[in-house]
Amino acid sequence: MDRPALADFLRRRREALKPRDVGLLDGSRRRTPGLKREEVALLVGMSTDYYSRLEQQRGPQPSEQMVAAIARGLRLTPDERDHLFRLTGHNAPRRALATKHVSPALMRVLDRLDDTPALVLSDLAETLAQNAMATALLGDETRFSGLAASAVYRWFTDPEARGRYPERDHEHQSRIQVAALRASVSASGDSEHGRAIVSELLATSEEFAAIWELHEVRNRFDDHKTLVHPEIGEIEVDCQALFTENLSQTLLVLTASPGTEAAEKLALLRVVGNQTFA
Repeated sequence: MDRPALADFLRRRREALKPRDVGLLDGSRRRTPGLKREEVALLVGMSTDYYSRLEQQRGPQPSEQMVAAIARGLRLTPDERDHLFRLTGHNAPRRALATKHVSPALMRVLDRLDDTPALVLSDLAETLAQNAMATALLGDETRFSGLAASAVYRWFTDPEARGRYPERDHEHQSRIQVAALRASVSASGDSEHGRAIVSELLATSEEFAAIWELHEVRNRFDDHKTLVHPEIGEIEVDCQALFTENLSQTLLVLTASPGTEAAEKLALLRVVGNQTFA
């Protein structure tokens, strides 16, 4: 771990970011350029003290998971991310078509979306980042790890995963989830993680195995869907998807037509956030 170089790199990347680059207000009283340490810590999901110690050359070696979170928080490019891993004494992750490092371009768009649910997904339906509205609507989808990080895997193994959709839509969702997984595995070719998901689901889910045999292939995003919030109830949303150039990541934005009941429900969701209704 190269503490001096790491501290210098973190400070320079922090100072190069403007608050508006990460969806924060500029404010009128900033003594230093770029973001404050506490703002970076908030974006990363670590304590300000921990991050400050890294910039002061006295912090412990961060885990690979924490390094990845810092890279996302500082909106690093893939080359900068790899450099950060090496500075912290870790090997840089293998470059592949599919990566959990969120595209900086998608993050810039996500940072500016605060009035409607939006999230960044991998080609295996893993939630890589989500805004506060998406968390309020869907829960924290980034908390899962391993095979369970894939929404497709959870759909067929965890009954709670289906609670965000009305039961009448479950069969349709099962079909499009499997069809999209097949498309992803086919496109990536050597995706060991994708093959592991398929292998495990074939062994544990008769429903998945039956649908997999149909050999359907399609995009997993409907133009329109109904989601279920545990307190507000059903919300009809339109889906807009923005893909990276290699199609490995997607920014999914959920909106409702102005003046509709769904728009009113989303407005209510924005106000209450993750609070529990009385």
